[in-house]
Amino acid sequence: MTQPRILFYVQHLLGIGHLARASRVASALAEDGFAVTVVTGGTPVAGFPGQGVTHVALPAVTSGDQGFSGLADLDGRPVDEAFKARRRDMLLSLFAQTRPDIVIIEAFPFGRRQMRFELLPLLDAIASATPRPRLVTSVRDILQERVKPGRNEESAEVIDRHFDLVMVHGDPGFATLDETFPLAAGFSQKIAYTGLVAGPEPEPAAENFDVLISAGGGAAGGELARTAVEAAKLLPASGRWGLITGPNLPQAEFDAIVAAAPESLEIFRFRKDFASLLGGARLSVSQAGYNTVCDILRAGCRSLLVPFAAGGETEQEVRAERLERLGLASTVSESGLTPELLAGAIEAALARPRPPRHALDLDGARKSAQVLRGL
Repeated sequence: MTQPRILFYVQHLLGIGHLARASRVASALAEDGFAVTVVTGGTPVAGFPGQGVTHVALPAVTSGDQGFSGLADLDGRPVDEAFKARRRDMLLSLFAQTRPDIVIIEAFPFGRRQMRFELLPLLDAIASATPRPRLVTSVRDILQERVKPGRNEESAEVIDRHFDLVMVHGDPGFATLDETFPLAAGFSQKIAYTGLVAGPEPEPAAENFDVLISAGGGAAGGELARTAVEAAKLLPASGRWGLITGPNLPQAEFDAIVAAAPESLEIFRFRKDFASLLGGARLSVSQAGYNTVCDILRAGCRSLLVPFAAGGETEQEVRAERLERLGLASTVSESGLTPELLAGAIEAALARPRPPRHALDLDGARKSAQVLRGL
């Protein structure tokens, strides 16, 4: 029998969390025997989307600002209609060439409204194809709350008209889709929960840090990184610190952080062994992005979360609050964060016992393949 073919669309705009999660799922699908083509449209990131898949990159776009209010190319210029048309035509051509059995679109229609110029034509092409491929949306467990009237209704209508499956990468014992998308009851028969998409059990840590700070991809973690440098100076007796700034932190900011760091703080752009380092850390300090939290839950380390909240973002705050209620993390607000406030929160977190064992399902990548086999 031929391998079932999957076309997997993922567009990251600010951080790399969407790309990382989709890459884990894509690799699991390939290991399960699917022929997977991943089409990306964001800033290239080394190591993603990973091995075992075919990768096609569209001309890259990024978010014009942290509020996701516009699209820009890699030089920061707003994209024009000709640019959008070129991307759209490339995507439709790829769909025609690959003739997939399943199309997976990450985030849309719950997010990525900026990409409707190419995704709505893709939905039309899928609807008119013979045979018609199954259409799946791949979404995290906690969605960004929509404040503009009609947005949720619009997303629900697109699900009803076009999609066969809403694949939610979460444990329903932790969060269900209806809690952040109130219209989910209208398509509940299409929802399948896969568990959280965490990485595999990491190797033992090659080195140990007392405090390990990570700023995600770096594009939205600059404030946390700068504040952590000053907090380290206030806690000279707290041991060895490490700061991973993320690959997308602007070079000038990275250089300034390195120049300001005390001797007790080691600075890294990126660590491939981040998940392993968490296992050897007394305390992780990070934002509350999906992938970082999955790595923390896998490691079982103490965690202090500083959820990203710029531009009206709510998703990380919801995740952090739930983890705190379960005793799996401490939190401190990004709003009004100062070195003194962060240092105090770090001292308090270090004094707490390690978090209790949890029963959250972290096998979401493998179970995504099982769900799609069911189609």
